[in-house]
Amino acid sequence: MKSYFIYIIASKKNGTIYIGVTNDLIKRVYQHKNDLVEGFSKKYKTHNLVYYEVCSEINSAIKREKTIKAWKRKWKVDLIESKNNGWRDLYKNLI
Repeated sequence: MKSYFIYIIASKKNGTIYIGVTNDLIKRVYQHKNDLVEGFSKKYKTHNLVYYEVCSEINSAIKREKTIKAWKRKWKVDLIESKNNGWRDLYKNLI
């Protein structure tokens, strides 16, 4: 069974955040950390994985990603801090 991940990466605590979806979280965060992805993430140096969720259906994952992206910033921060109050980089726990 394939897994999909909704993830949030940040430049620093309470800094710029990027929300995405992927089926390979380790690879995708590595790409962000090493500025291998052109665009927003590279421009704003969002390198720290601060939140992620696992989903079994791609359509559900995409829907969840779009829902979170539409939220007010405070709601996004509250979501991150509900699981990761210190905004620690969770990537180290994955590898």
